[in-house]
Amino acid sequence: MALLEQWRSMAYSETANKGDLQRLWAAYFEKEKEIYAQLLKNPDEVVKGTVKELAEKYDVDIMTMTGFLDGIDESLVESNPIEEMEEDTEVNLGFDKALLYKNMVAAGADWLYELEEWNDIFDEETRKALYKEQKSSTTIVKDKKVYPNDPCPCGSGKKYKKCCGKNK
Repeated sequence: MALLEQWRSMAYSETANKGDLQRLWAAYFEKEKEIYAQLLKNPDEVVKGTVKELAEKYDVDIMTMTGFLDGIDESLVESNPIEEMEEDTEVNLGFDKALLYKNMVAAGADWLYELEEWNDIFDEETRKALYKEQKSSTTIVKDKKVYPNDPCPCGSGKKYKKCCGKNK
């Protein structure tokens, strides 16, 4: 089983004890914060290595590093093969600074986008602009209300009340 599949089955388990999952995520978020703090000290350095080497470098277990790689992947300049990665898979942590910041905002991870290391990367005005840009790009789409005599949205050609709305 690939590492990512193992991580997701563990971290998003439907059968696990809720307390165990909360402890797993609390520990993960603490380690994630430490890794980001180190990465943001040298934001232009592209850290590379195998999954196992990076886990050792950041003093985390393989599963925590797998979760981290899954989380940062959308912010990387060059994506990693996360779906099929194993301990000896070469990966990189070369991230786009603005994209990473905005993805942290989108995830609601204030413990990450408020790290003091960001102060040396972006001034306060830039951070506010990135924050605002990310928040304004998040739009909520509401479905148009379907009334009983409207054509059914399924495309059958019948009225909604005689089709999909029949049993409502």
